[in-house]
Amino acid sequence: MSNKVETSNHRDLQEYSTLELAQALAQKLAISERDWHRLKSNRQVRALELTVAALIFLIKSQPTEALTRLSQAIKWLDRSISAPPCPTHGSQKN
Repeated sequence: MSNKVETSNHRDLQEYSTLELAQALAQKLAISERDWHRLKSNRQVRALELTVAALIFLIKSQPTEALTRLSQAIKWLDRSISAPPCPTHGSQKN
């Protein structure tokens, strides 16, 4: 049964372009608005988002844009950048 499922999934994936698959992965890995404050400083999550964005730009033959995203992903991983503070904190009156 496992082989049937794997074969079926593989065949289903063949119906999509490489770009569509990369975009689906980017959508899956994107930080939702609901989770933004909790995950905005998560280095692995941020690096994953940027790496997949770079993949999309490479697929679209835009290597300069891909390099920018990969460079940012590396900076998240090597801790040379971090998330800026939320611009709305402290500016809203209750």
